[in-house]
Amino acid sequence: METKNREKMLLILVAVCVALYVVNAVIITPITNSWKARQKNIGELEGRISQGKMTLGSAKSIEDQWNHMKTNTLSTDPSVQEGQLFKAFQNWSTASRVVLISQKPAPKNNDEDPSYAEEEWHADVTGSLDQLVAFLYSVENGPLGLKVDSVELATRDDRGQQLALGLTVSGLILNPPTNSVR
Repeated sequence: METKNREKMLLILVAVCVALYVVNAVIITPITNSWKARQKNIGELEGRISQGKMTLGSAKSIEDQWNHMKTNTLSTDPSVQEGQLFKAFQNWSTASRVVLISQKPAPKNNDEDPSYAEEEWHADVTGSLDQLVAFLYSVENGPLGLKVDSVELATRDDRGQQLALGLTVSGLILNPPTNSVR
């Protein structure tokens, strides 16, 4: 009789082990994986929320920067654009005491986004290193919304006292939105 009790106990023990394995494989492991995925998702969402709060906190600053950029764009009228850039480069060259050799426009076409365009402007100036640095500083910190595209620097004498600077900038033109009726 003792062997039958032992066999029953072993069968019950095996059945309990199989049941625990099935419970672990079917219930516990999927729930654990689901909780881990949920915790990861919650962490990502909390990060996005804190980033959104920071953006909202700096909304006034971002809006002020955008308004500043909008007011300092070039005119949509091509002749006014050229006048703005011509006058600005004349003032910057006079203020920095460089010799403005030439300046010319080169419109850029923007077929991808009709809400803005760019006016490219190239200027050649000569002067000493200090004068050219002052000129570049004036261009970068001027009221017009210009982006420096390229700078070419070359020497004009054997000692490097006279330098030539070729500067290409792009100015932003915000086109008014068009209301097309269909």
